[in-house]
This record gives sequence, C-alpha cells and structure tokens, in this order.
Amino acid sequence: MTNEVTVPLLPCASIDDIGTFYEVLGFQTTYKQRKPNPYVALRREDLHLHFFEMAGFDPEQSYGSCLVLTSDIAELHRAFAAGMRAAYGKVLVSGTPRMTRPRVRRNYDGLGGFSLIDPGGNWIRVVQNAATTPAVAAAPSGRLAKALANAVVQGDSKGDVGQAIRILDSALARPQSGDDPVALVEVLVYRAELALVLRDEESAREMLARANAVVLSADETQRAAPTFEAAADLLSSCAPTSTV
Repeated sequence: MTNEVTVPLLPCASIDDIGTFYEVLGFQTTYKQRKPNPYVALRREDLHLHFFEMAGFDPEQSYGSCLVLTSDIAELHRAFAAGMRAAYGKVLVSGTPRMTRPRVRRNYDGLGGFSLIDPGGNWIRVVQNAATTPAVAAAPSGRLAKALANAVVQGDSKGDVGQAIRILDSALARPQSGDDPVALVEVLVYRAELALVLRDEESAREMLARANAVVLSADETQRAAPTFEAAADLLSSCAPTSTV
C-alpha cells in the first residue's frame, strides 16, 4: 500500500500554549477538544503535529521528539524565524520554547538540520531530506571546523549544552596560526548561542564581541555573512546593558 501518513502525538502541559506558539510559526488548528482528554491537531501545509495535554507535565523533563524531513531547511527556518520576530520581536534562542539555526550535522551524514524546542519541551528536529539532496556536504576540515561539528552533535542533536561548550572552549583556548578566520567566527557565534541557552548573557556578549573583532578579508566577510546575521539575532536576545 502507498500514501500512508504518520503523525506524531506529543505531550504538553497546555494545549492552549502549544496552539498559540505554533500559530506564530504558521500552523493552523484543524481539531481541538477539551473532553474527555485535552487534544489539539495542528497543520502547516504537509506538516502535521498533534498534542495531548498531561496534568503536572514538566516540559524540562520531556522526551518528546520527532523528525521532519524537508527539501529546504533554510526556507522553513526563515519562515519560523519571521513568525517569531513578528510575534516576539526576536528569534527565540534560549529557554523553552526556542529554535536553533540550520547547521550541517555530522551525525546526519553531513546533511543540514535545525531543532525547534516547543513549549512542551518537544524537540522537532528538521533535517534535509536525503532523497531530495543530490550532494552531501564534505566532511569538515580544519581544527576549528571539526570542533564545531562535534559541538553541534552534542548541543543541537543531543541537547548536551555543557559538553558542547567544553568542546568549543577547549578549541578556543588553543589558537593556532593556521586557523580559518571564518571558522573562528562560527565557533564564537555558536558559543554565544549556547551561552544564551544557559542564560549566561555576559559570556554571550563577550563571544559576540570577539567574533566582531576577527579580521576578515573581503571574501571571508562574504562567507561569514550568514553567521553575522545569526549573531545579530543573538544580540537582540540579550537584555540591554545598564548604563548606570
């Protein structure tokens, strides 16, 4: 048989909070009930997510997760980011809910992906569909690029922010003359993002300042442009510094 559709059923503390959040991302509620059990069905084009409410549920302890395969992770990320900016004035990068940015995943055979952590603590893992991707990104080369790839596996895939930070801090503590400046910017910006996940705004600002201070050629500046765009989103998530 063909044309089967699988829809994940994910837990949450409040179907109202879940519905409000996903509407920001462009989803529509296709079904909702209060009794006998709170339940909501959401849809964005061909993407279906269903949620059930659990009394006393703690999103920080959630194991809910699902994969979303798409032919264009960048476009979906842009749409989600635009919805967040319109609703919250920024892309959410810390706390729950939040969203990571697209990165190549070493543990996905070099395909790109990003994660959306919703108000229920569910990890919606958006990954490039291998069936629609003709070429896989080359394995990272260079000390910093390899460190970044390993940190992404820990931080974005496994959710182990502490281990990701240790990997990046170890790499940053041993600068070498042959380090790629663009990779250095990427490492510093990702380190800032991880700091914000832990609500360490002081470290985030420090890393972003270091990234801005990296000397780049014209070609390197162009290569680093998407990372600096991400850095601007991170900076907007930091509370204004006091002038007193």
